[in-house]
Amino acid sequence: MNFNYTLIGQLIAFILFVWFCMRFIWPQLLEILETREKEISDGLEAASRGKRELEEAGVKKEEILDGAKKEAADLVNQASQRANQLVEEAKTSAQEEAERIKVAAQKDVDQAAKKAREELRSELAVLAVAGAEKILGSEVDQEKNADLIDQISKEM
Repeated sequence: MNFNYTLIGQLIAFILFVWFCMRFIWPQLLEILETREKEISDGLEAASRGKRELEEAGVKKEEILDGAKKEAADLVNQASQRANQLVEEAKTSAQEEAERIKVAAQKDVDQAAKKAREELRSELAVLAVAGAEKILGSEVDQEKNADLIDQISKEM
C-alpha cells in the first residue's frame, strides 16, 4: 500500500466529485436558491406593501368615519329643524282651524238667535192678536189681518 497512490486516487476521486457537483448539481441548487430568494423578497415586499395599504386603509377609515359622523350629525340637525318646522306648522294650522271653528260657531249662534227672535216675534204677534181680541171682545180674523200681523212682527 503506497501512501502516494492512495492519496492521488482520493484526490482524483474528489476532483471528479467536485467537477460532477459543479457541472450538474450546483446550477440546480443555485436556481432553487435564487427562486427561493426571489419568493422571500417578493413576500417581504408584499408584506411591506400590505402594511402600507393597511395604514392607508386605517387613515381612509378614519376619514370616512369622521365624514359619516358629520353627515349623521347634519341629518339629526335637519330632522330636528324639520320637526320644529312641522310643530310650528301644526300650531299655525290648529290656530287657523280654531279660528274657523270659532267663526262657524259664532255664525251658528247668530242664526239660532235670529231664529229665536223670529219665533218670539211670531208668538208675540199671536199674543198681541189674542190680547186685541180680548180688548175688543170680538174675534180678529187672522187671514184678514195677516198684513197687520206681519207689520207688527217686523216692528218688534
